[in-house]
Amino acid sequence: MSDFVTGDSEYMLQALALAKLGWGLTNPNPMVGAVIVRDGKVIGEGFHRKAGEAHAEINAINDALRRGHDTEKSTIYVTLEPCSSYGRTPPCTDAIIAHKFSRVVIGSLDPNPKHNGRAVELLRAQGIEVEYGVESAACAKLNAAFFHWVTTGRPLVMLKMAMTLDGNIATASGNSKWVTGSEARKRVQRLRRLSDAIIVGGNTVRCDHPQLTVREPENWERQPMRFIASTTFTEAEKNEFFPDGNAEIVDLSTPELWEKFLRDAGEKKMIAILLEGGGVFAGSALRAGVVDYVEYHIAPKLLCGAGRQVSGGEAPELMSHARQLFNMDVERCGDDIIVSGYLSGE
Repeated sequence: MSDFVTGDSEYMLQALALAKLGWGLTNPNPMVGAVIVRDGKVIGEGFHRKAGEAHAEINAINDALRRGHDTEKSTIYVTLEPCSSYGRTPPCTDAIIAHKFSRVVIGSLDPNPKHNGRAVELLRAQGIEVEYGVESAACAKLNAAFFHWVTTGRPLVMLKMAMTLDGNIATASGNSKWVTGSEARKRVQRLRRLSDAIIVGGNTVRCDHPQLTVREPENWERQPMRFIASTTFTEAEKNEFFPDGNAEIVDLSTPELWEKFLRDAGEKKMIAILLEGGGVFAGSALRAGVVDYVEYHIAPKLLCGAGRQVSGGEAPELMSHARQLFNMDVERCGDDIIVSGYLSGE
């Protein structure tokens, strides 16, 4: 890997902004953006819009051609290593070679061991200069769910909980509307857009009557599958609360049942699953060790008494047994605070 040149980071961040336009639309493919630069000017841009459709590199090349530009001796910035094998579309490495690019700058390499670094070798063998690792952390973070699925065969399991400052998700009577403000709820919609499925406990459905759908933006084309984790929830209740039929009851009461569910979900090309509570279900999922990422929305509110805890069930006796967050972020969202991170340091 050679030294980066002036402007590489700037153009990669531009490509990353394009990649984010595919948020929630590309599963099970990754979100990818591409920018083509020649003589210090951007001549083409593109991003991957949907699985089965053209990749970011192809869209950027077509954009440059539509603008009347020749891509020969230009540089293409792409957030993820270009594909080098046939899938639903031809390899992007072939297109890069055919259009005579002189330089390729890559954000993060393909996490799939079968493909990792292969495009770099193929392009360099054709005399094309290749750099990789520009803004790699940001590029990899965008596709954390895809990277996890490709390397483990299981979807990334995300737990989102909204809580008061003293650790309650609802009053003792079960009232929870609304713990957090409108900005935090918009963020939940964004998480739902990324997710292939949403899971909640049966009591949450009974108490809150959640729709578990993407409502922002309206008429979202890729609604997540809905699962009710319960051993007591009935088919009659499911049909009452989810009359559209897009819901299933699932028993996740043991780590073994979780393991089977997640393996099956991975085989069905689900790359991201969102858990939205309640507290007993959240606690059981954490104790089962299946949660990969947590996002706690903390409201500046105090119930000042017994409410429903954010994580129910038996707690460890020693603080040394508490779960530790890695790669943690803390940010303001309206009046609320968002604390997020991974339950593994890998």
